[in-house]
Amino acid sequence: MSEDFSSVLITDCGSTTTKAILIEKVGDEYRQTYRGEAPTTVEKPFDDVTIGVRNAATEIEELSGRTLVGEEGLIHPEESKQRGVDRYLSTSSAGGGLQMSVAGVVRKMTAESAERAALGAGAIVMDVLSVDDKRQQHERIARLRHLRPDIVLLAGGTDGGTRTHVVELAETLVAADPRPRFGTGFRLPVIYAGNRDAAEEVSALLSRTADVHVVANVRPTLERENLQPARDAIHEMFLKHVMSHAPGYDRLMSWTHAPIEPTPAAVGNIIQTVSKEEDISIVGVDIGGATTDLFSVFEDPDLGENIFNRTVSANLGMSYSLGNVLLEAGVDNIIRWLPFAMPREEIRNRMRNKMIRPTTIPQTMEDLLLEQAVAREALRLAFGHHRFLAVGLKGVQVQGDISRTFDQKGSGQSLIDMMRLDMIVGSGGVLSHSPTRQQAALMMLDAFQPEGITSLAVDSIFMMPHLGVLSTVHPAAAAQVFRRDCLIHLGAAIAPVGRIKHPGDVIAQVEIIGDGSSRKEDIRAGEIRLLPCDPNAMPTILVTPGKHFDVGAGRGHPVERTIHGGVVGIILDGRGRPYTPPIDDPTEAARQNLDALQAFGIEI
Repeated sequence: MSEDFSSVLITDCGSTTTKAILIEKVGDEYRQTYRGEAPTTVEKPFDDVTIGVRNAATEIEELSGRTLVGEEGLIHPEESKQRGVDRYLSTSSAGGGLQMSVAGVVRKMTAESAERAALGAGAIVMDVLSVDDKRQQHERIARLRHLRPDIVLLAGGTDGGTRTHVVELAETLVAADPRPRFGTGFRLPVIYAGNRDAAEEVSALLSRTADVHVVANVRPTLERENLQPARDAIHEMFLKHVMSHAPGYDRLMSWTHAPIEPTPAAVGNIIQTVSKEEDISIVGVDIGGATTDLFSVFEDPDLGENIFNRTVSANLGMSYSLGNVLLEAGVDNIIRWLPFAMPREEIRNRMRNKMIRPTTIPQTMEDLLLEQAVAREALRLAFGHHRFLAVGLKGVQVQGDISRTFDQKGSGQSLIDMMRLDMIVGSGGVLSHSPTRQQAALMMLDAFQPEGITSLAVDSIFMMPHLGVLSTVHPAAAAQVFRRDCLIHLGAAIAPVGRIKHPGDVIAQVEIIGDGSSRKEDIRAGEIRLLPCDPNAMPTILVTPGKHFDVGAGRGHPVERTIHGGVVGIILDGRGRPYTPPIDDPTEAARQNLDALQAFGIEI
C-alpha cells in the first residue's frame, strides 16, 4: 500500500456496531474528518458483514457529501473530493473476535510464552493447557471439545529440550479433535511453536485431524522469547480460516487494501506506534461490555529493549460480565468507591438489572456513580492480571527431570513500573463517553494508582482500532491523527509515593514554570485538588517531595519534567500510595470520595 494517498476510509466491525471513520489529507497532515456507524450484520437475517459496512459508509456520505458506495461496493481510488476514497482498511471483532486455546509443557514457562503470543495477536485465550496443570487427561480432552476454539497454539520445550511431553500434548489434541466455531468443511488450525526437534513428530500426529502450521519456537531458550513468528501465523490463520468462513468476510477482504486486523491487535499496534514515536512507556486500556483489554510498552532492563504486552480479562466488563466483576471484587470493594450509602442488596439488584439489559445507560446520578465505582474495580482487577503476565524472563537452566522444571518460576519481576510510566490512555464507553472528562480522569486515577508524574488521556470517539490498522501501512499518518483527533489529554497527575501519617501536612511542593512566570503549590497529605492548565500548554514543573516521599528520583529528591496540559488540568494527589478508601468504614470512605468529586468539580 503506497503512502501517497489523500483519503482513506477505515471501519471497525465490532460484535454489535460497525464504526467507520474518514481520514483526509488537510494541507500537510492527515486528519479525521467524518464518522459514521451502523449495526453489525453478521447474524440472521442479514448474514453479510458488508451490509453493515455499507450502512456505516452511507452515514459518512450524508455528513460529508462525498459518494463512497457504488453498486460493486466501496468506490476507490478517489475520483474527486466528492467521490470515492484512495484506500479502504478494516478491523474486526465480530462474531466474538478471535478465540484461542494455548498449550505448553510448563505453565509458568512455555505455556506462559504461548499465552503472551496469542494475547499479543489479539486473541481471547479461552484456556491454557499444560502438563503441570493438575488436570486429568480426560478433563483436558473434555475441556477442548467444549470450548471449540478458532485456533490452537501448541508450544512446549526449549529447542533441544523435552520432546516426550510436547508429543503428549499433541496426542491430547488428537484425542479431543475439537470442532472450530465457524464452518463445517475445514479442519481446525493448529500452530506449532515448540521444540524444533519435535516438530516433525508433532506435525505428523496432528495432521490426521488438523491443519498444522509450524513456526519458530516461542521459547527457544529459557532466557529468550521469540513471539513474533507465532503472532504472524495467528494473524494469517485468522484471515484464512476464521474470517473467510464468517458471513460476508470473503467479499470484505476483496475490498480492503491491507489484511483485516483483529480489533485488539489493531489497538496494540497504535499503542506501540505512539510509544516508539514519543519514546515513552505507556499503558492503554479498552474496557467494554464483556471484556477489558490492557496494553503496555515498558523497557525490559535486562534486555535493554521495549517489550509490548497485552492481556484480556475475558470476564471483566461493564454489562455482560458485570456479575463476574461483583463476584471477583466483592460488594464491599465496590461500596468503598461510592460517595453515599447504599444497601448491599440494592447494589446487587441494580447490577443484575444491568446484566439483563446490557445496552441501557445510567438514568440517575446514583446509577452513574455506581457504574463508575464498578468500573474502578473492573479496571483494578484487569490491571492486576496484566501486571502478573507482563514479566521479564528469569528462567535458569536446572539439571534434572521434568518434575524439577515444574518447580521453577520461569518468569521474573513484572515489567510494569508505575514510577517509569509516562502515559495512561483510556478507552471504552465508561471512559470515552463519561459525562465529563473529570469523571474519566478520577476513575483512571483511582483504578491505576499512578505514581510520580503521569499523563492521563482518553480516546475521544474510540478510533484507536482504526488508527492501529492504519499504522501498519502508514505509521506517520496514524500518529498524526492519534495526536490531533483521537487523543484527548486530561492532564498530568502528580502523586508522591509514601505513607500518610498526619493529614494536612505538606508532602511535596510543585513549581510550575511557563510563559516567563512561575508559581508554587503545595501537595498536602490526604488531599486531592486540580490546577487549571491550558490543554495546549507544555509547562515545566519542578516537584520537590518531602523526605519521606518519592516522585521518581528517590525519597526527598526533586524531579523536573515538561508536561502536557489537559482539559482537566494538573492533578495534585496527596492521598499517598497505595491509596484505597477504608473498606471497613463506609462512612469515612463516602466522605473521602465526596471530597474527591468536589475537588474535580463534579456535582452530585
